[in-house]
Amino acid sequence: MDRAFHATLARFTGGISPVALSLAYLDWGAHLAAAPQRQMELARSAFRDTGRLLEAASHAMSPDQRPWSVIQPQGRDRRFSEPQWENVPFNLFAQAFLLGERWWHDATRGVRGVSRANEAIVEFSVRQLLDMLAPSNFAVTNPEVLEKTFQSGGENFVFGWQNWCSDLMQLLSAGKPVDDEQFVVGRTVAVSRGKVVYRNELMELIQYHPTTAKVRPEPILIVPAWIMKYYILDLSPQNSLVRYLTGQGFTVFAISWRNPDSKDREVAFDDYRKLGVMAALTAIGRIVPDRKVHALGYCLGGTLLSIAAAAMARDGDNRLGTITLLAAQTDFTEAGELTLFINESQVAFLEDIMWERGYLDTTQMAGAFRLLRSNDLIWSRLSHDYLMGERTPPSDLMVWNADATRLPYRMHSEYLRKLFLDNDLAEGRYHVDERNISLSDIHAPMFVVGTLKDHVAPWRSVYKIHYQVDADVTFLLTSGGHNAGVVAPPGEPGHSYQVMTKAADAPYVGRDEWVKLAPHVEGSWWPEWSKWLEERSGERCDPPKIGLEDASGLPDAPGNYVHT
Repeated sequence: MDRAFHATLARFTGGISPVALSLAYLDWGAHLAAAPQRQMELARSAFRDTGRLLEAASHAMSPDQRPWSVIQPQGRDRRFSEPQWENVPFNLFAQAFLLGERWWHDATRGVRGVSRANEAIVEFSVRQLLDMLAPSNFAVTNPEVLEKTFQSGGENFVFGWQNWCSDLMQLLSAGKPVDDEQFVVGRTVAVSRGKVVYRNELMELIQYHPTTAKVRPEPILIVPAWIMKYYILDLSPQNSLVRYLTGQGFTVFAISWRNPDSKDREVAFDDYRKLGVMAALTAIGRIVPDRKVHALGYCLGGTLLSIAAAAMARDGDNRLGTITLLAAQTDFTEAGELTLFINESQVAFLEDIMWERGYLDTTQMAGAFRLLRSNDLIWSRLSHDYLMGERTPPSDLMVWNADATRLPYRMHSEYLRKLFLDNDLAEGRYHVDERNISLSDIHAPMFVVGTLKDHVAPWRSVYKIHYQVDADVTFLLTSGGHNAGVVAPPGEPGHSYQVMTKAADAPYVGRDEWVKLAPHVEGSWWPEWSKWLEERSGERCDPPKIGLEDASGLPDAPGNYVHT
């Protein structure tokens, strides 16, 4: 009854544990109530800001009065970036909101005695509420919307209503976006030529056809996350990492995970290691025998690859020649704002939600990620699509992002508890085959990529791999976020990176010092990685055969599992 009650309650709370939220506010409120000096400081700040705003309002029509005289938007805040926001009274609306936002930020932080976790929860939740109340979200206080309304005679609201109805119907039908006909898996995205060469109940292994006469002898295995579909690294031909690698003379294999359903509720985290990474390495060994494998893991796939590599090193399995991790964490103590959703109360609540269905639904995971960037992914869309009546043209990355997957009950519970909540992997308590593993057993050269604006795997957390493994580590910090920073093809403008190698026996360099020392390079990081791989690969030879004799009945890429 308790689990069923929590699962029902989750439908009204968006999957957030009300107990965890209440305890955080109780901690903050009780300590603030017992801090009279802090209260006086906040009161003085409120009176000071109010006085400055009233003074600016009294001189608003003066020709000498400049906009943003009291407070300016921060660099990343694009809500008030257009010149219309410099006009009266909209500039005053925006400044009043920014002052209130700053006051609440100060009020929710720095209260003596409040635990850091509860402080972060309160600050985050208050910020979400304030973001909802921003003047840019309402037609009468948004000068861009009013200007559009006068120019179009109110036609923008008609188009906005149509957009809202279309989105509502799409939500109720639980389907993909209606505008994705130009981005169809196997037709316009995930189109690199290849064949499924192995399949089990959890994944399909795709081998891609060579595009050069000679290839490097060591193949590459791509281990993607199973939170989303695998083809993030094989989007359109112009930004496909798979296509780029085959063009550089590499033989590429990629895992395509099956989308689980209620029958897979007992699939464990270690099943993804055994039926995914290890099964793929066995199949590759049959196709390309006696060759080292360059293994790449992206996001959660990188965490899984790290676990598999540590277990292999412990057991004397030396099939991995190099290891590449893209935006993948191995220590979860600084996992960004995503950790706000991970405490004992919240994990128990999520377990009860998954217990009812046997999996975590796609909307649950997508909602959590949107909250982390609510200004960009929620409220800016409200203004753009519904008030301005416009539509952002769909892109391959947007369509992939909407192609979410489910997460099995047992696997996700183990992931949250063992990795996020207890941090067993980083602290040497993680078990594989009932024996401890340690990342320090890894000696294969590593290429580790962090992205500067990552809200899922912050680069400062990814950087911790330096003192966890006993290996040469080449760390690269690239511009962009968790997805756009990784999908950075050569020739696409706006990309840059820093890179530096630390030998296994070299002294540790701190994160802030690393940023100062690592050289800055303009352009895509892909050629840097390709060069690193080539230096650790043999001379080119004839391409290997495609698949095995017993794989003749399997489909061509992108396979069948990507459509589940």
